Amino acid sequence: MESYGMKEVCSAVGISYETLKFYCNQGLVPNVKRDEKNRRRFDARDVEWLRSLMCLKKCGLGIEDMRMYMELCLQGKRSIPQRREMLAQRRNQLLERMRELEQCVAYIDGKQQFYNDVEAGRIAYVSNLLPKGEGV
Repeated sequence: MESYGMKEVCSAVGISYETLKFYCNQGLVPNVKRDEKNRRRFDARDVEWLRSLMCLKKCGLGIEDMRMYMELCLQGKRSIPQRREMLAQRRNQLLERMRELEQCVAYIDGKQQFYNDVEAGRIAYVSNLLPKGEGV
């Protein structure tokens, strides 16, 4: 079975050396082997697990949540219901965040259109922060 060094894994996963070392030191990569010089060696399954961790991180999971998820994974098939529930909760939080972000984008789009219209002379400038008629 092919194995990879730290730098190869960092390149494959898109993370820094320090991040990979931190995750390993936190026990989040449980099956890493060591070579004769005590350097970490990763196999393809480790690399895929690290890709999963990076996705979980992007989803907003912290170290403790990732550790809990990993511990559930290590229990095998019997923990699938708990993992499904954990991911479902995170999914719902992400969907809510997406709705919030869509509202933010709509606000910015509206402001950009307002500024375009003011600069083009299609509408008068109005500010909620300045007294009426000021800021012209």
